[in-house]
Amino acid sequence: MDADPGDFLRSRRARIQPEDVGLQSYGRRRVPGLRREEVAQLAGVSVDYYIRLEQGRGSSVSDAVLDAIARVLRLDETEHAYLRTVARPRAGAPAPASAQRVRPGLRLVLDSLTAAPAFILGRRMDVLAWNALGDAVVGFSRMPAAERNMPRQVFLEPAARELYPDWAAVAAETVAYLRLDAGLHPNDRQLATLVGELSLKSEDFRRLWADHLVKSKTGGVKRINHAVAGELVLPYETLGSAGDPGQSLVVYTPEPGSETAERIALLASWAAAPAG
Repeated sequence: MDADPGDFLRSRRARIQPEDVGLQSYGRRRVPGLRREEVAQLAGVSVDYYIRLEQGRGSSVSDAVLDAIARVLRLDETEHAYLRTVARPRAGAPAPASAQRVRPGLRLVLDSLTAAPAFILGRRMDVLAWNALGDAVVGFSRMPAAERNMPRQVFLEPAARELYPDWAAVAAETVAYLRLDAGLHPNDRQLATLVGELSLKSEDFRRLWADHLVKSKTGGVKRINHAVAGELVLPYETLGSAGDPGQSLVVYTPEPGSETAERIALLASWAAAPAG
């Protein structure tokens, strides 16, 4: 699993044209975007120093230099933080696999959300827990326990393209968040295994992974084509857990009075009905 800065910086150089940063472009360029020497010039560092950084040999690079490069390449806040992480990776052996557990208090919060679909994501976007309405919307309980993972669902479950009408956008966001996780945990064997499996089985994942997009999971809107309720337009918020940095609570919050809210209410009644 690659989490070195080289491919990331090259992909970001390719997005910036010389004219965008006040430089003139002379002759035909072999690669799109800025050359390494142009980035170095604009960032105020030597070309050799910048090349060593792209080659993963810049472990002692300063914040000031990384800030200057981020400015030149127009990195957003998440990309900037990612660059700082991968440019100075923490040394160490791969971390041993450990079970992810949801604290009782956080699970109580999850179960108390009876009017909103919600679930808890852990490392690698594993689905750790969900409430009844979250299960009614996404169907987590129908997934094999070892495969309750959002990237697996998006890329390996054939029905995912029907479940998510905006599948391409969902897929890109999923990969961008997974790559952010990879940058934060470069020695995670389970994550490396997941990325390897997805790369082997999904051409779409391979293509998106090669784009080196990074994005934090905060909030947005997701459309779901539910088999019973029809199309659901679901704004969502992602809330981090201070006590468990690797876990987050995702809550779908349909607009009050909307058609989706009415359909969610019907699903809630269905989910609360006794079996039989």
